[in-house]
Amino acid sequence: MEVKKIAFLGTGVMGVSVVNHLLDSNYEVAIYTRTKEKARSLIDAGAVWMDTVAAAVKDAELVFTMLGYPGDVEEVYFGEGGIFSTGKAGQILIDMTTSSPALAIRIANAGAKLQMATIDAPVSGGDIGAKNGTLSIMCGGEEEVFNAITPVLAVFGKQIVYQGLAGSGQHAKMCNQIAIATNMIGVCEALVYAEKAGLDPETVLKSISTGAAGSWSLSNLAPRMLDGDFEPGFYVKHFMKDINIALAEAEAMNLSLPGLQLASEMYKKLVEKGFSDQGTQVLYKSY
Repeated sequence: MEVKKIAFLGTGVMGVSVVNHLLDSNYEVAIYTRTKEKARSLIDAGAVWMDTVAAAVKDAELVFTMLGYPGDVEEVYFGEGGIFSTGKAGQILIDMTTSSPALAIRIANAGAKLQMATIDAPVSGGDIGAKNGTLSIMCGGEEEVFNAITPVLAVFGKQIVYQGLAGSGQHAKMCNQIAIATNMIGVCEALVYAEKAGLDPETVLKSISTGAAGSWSLSNLAPRMLDGDFEPGFYVKHFMKDINIALAEAEAMNLSLPGLQLASEMYKKLVEKGFSDQGTQVLYKSY
């Protein structure tokens, strides 16, 4: 499949880097954001800003969405002037928002009726993965469609895996978030233990980051914790959204996840203290 024109809706912390990679690969990218000024760097880099969803998707072969919440996805796809009311048959719609599996299935069903192909493709790797073009991308939808768009996903992703039919990408992302949530607790407690034991936590990291305890959070977020850097690579408010989706899905499957429940309670307290717009590593402040 030859792709020249791409629409990208939502250019937050990670979306900006993804669009930059697409521009660097010579794709024509039309972008839509609620606030034009927030997209200024992309406009300067060659992206074309559109003031409506309809204008952005009009000529696109691929339409990417990377939004904040399931409600935003619902509005952009199903709302007045949204993708399904203004797009056209033959387009491929790729939602990279971390959202609910049920919504991904609804989008797939609605797209099929309009002869639009859909893929749910949430990502992992944070702001660092987005900047480096090494995101892990978890995909759900028709495998033939997945194979057709893989070359485009490879522009900003490194681990691109087909998980199954619509909604499977979102379920895989829930697995990712569950692992991160409990791991983040372990990272924080390891650092606090090191400090209380009179060790230099940065020296401790040299030993444990590359051993059996190694993880992305330990290597990339623990140093930020120690530096007092709680700027968002991934917002607490968005992580809480993901945790709530995972807990709801687990409840529907009659599955108990006590580790995730503990993480939920800890992050909820951070939200109550006003840390919603900080990075997930701000959990360190709980200790």
